[in-house]
Amino acid sequence: MREAMFIKKNVEKWNKYQHEPSADPDETAERFTTLIDDLSYAKTFYPRSKVTHWINGLAASIYQNVYQNKKEKYSRVFTFWKYELPFIFKKYHRIFLITTIMFVVFTTIGILMSIYNPEFIRSILGDGYVDMTEENIAKGDPFGVYSKMEPFRMFMHIFMNNTLIAVGVFLGGLLLGTYTLKMLWSTGMMMGAFQYMFFAHDLGIKSILTIWVHGTIELSSIVIASTAGFILANSLLFPGTFTRLESFKRGFKDACKLMIVLVPFFFTAAFLESYITRLMSRTYDSGDSFGMPVWVDLLILIGSLTLIVWYFVIWPIVLHKRGYAEKQEGIVNRLKTGND
Repeated sequence: MREAMFIKKNVEKWNKYQHEPSADPDETAERFTTLIDDLSYAKTFYPRSKVTHWINGLAASIYQNVYQNKKEKYSRVFTFWKYELPFIFKKYHRIFLITTIMFVVFTTIGILMSIYNPEFIRSILGDGYVDMTEENIAKGDPFGVYSKMEPFRMFMHIFMNNTLIAVGVFLGGLLLGTYTLKMLWSTGMMMGAFQYMFFAHDLGIKSILTIWVHGTIELSSIVIASTAGFILANSLLFPGTFTRLESFKRGFKDACKLMIVLVPFFFTAAFLESYITRLMSRTYDSGDSFGMPVWVDLLILIGSLTLIVWYFVIWPIVLHKRGYAEKQEGIVNRLKTGND
């Protein structure tokens, strides 16, 4: 069947499904089954067509409404973290990839600018911070900044500061992503200058083993918050087959769910920086028996990186490749019976 004929035959039905939601479980189940059949046909014969994306969006909408309308249970929390968040994140892997690439590029620019213009570091980090760090390096305590504040007070300060930055980056998407891009640029440039400052003093490896213990989760969270901001911007700029308002509602809802994941991540990053990094920084003080061994640094750093890559990249892809087949029967039955 030609694509035009396929669309002409079904477009009235799809428009009805999109604009006239059904409250009847049996009808909703029938709609979902019909859409899955249409989606399978469209993916086979018109895989790159806009209509295929439209049908997929309609089916996904019914799928998510099943979970939205269920009674809350303790298992709902488990389902949300294990399936729903990764399922949503997979939809935006392309935006996440582009955001990550931009951050890496901005950080690289910060490093190159620092190499060719040493004064660039001061212009980015400020004279006060650079002077303090150089003084600490001269005293043999290059990471002493992490032990200046009482741990719990430092924890609360870092947690609140990172949360406010993430919310700002996220809401920056309402300005069509311009503020989000600006914050991603400044964060990347700052990170590049900050990291090069230690490499310039032959402390590169030590800085990685110390700073990236908490920085892996912290900076990854900023990239994810930026991704959420760009999702907002994308929903406003490219509504697709939906009205701009409906597209924004969907994008805002998905982006908010992605922001939820940052709460435990920022909590973990703040804890590591306040309680663990200060011990790791003492590893490099001569004669200090309270420092933590290097293998602990590596274990936490590698574990953090593995968690980020697994949860935000690998696991969503695994879920996607498994397909809907195993879930369709359960969803349809749940819709028909009205059970949870």
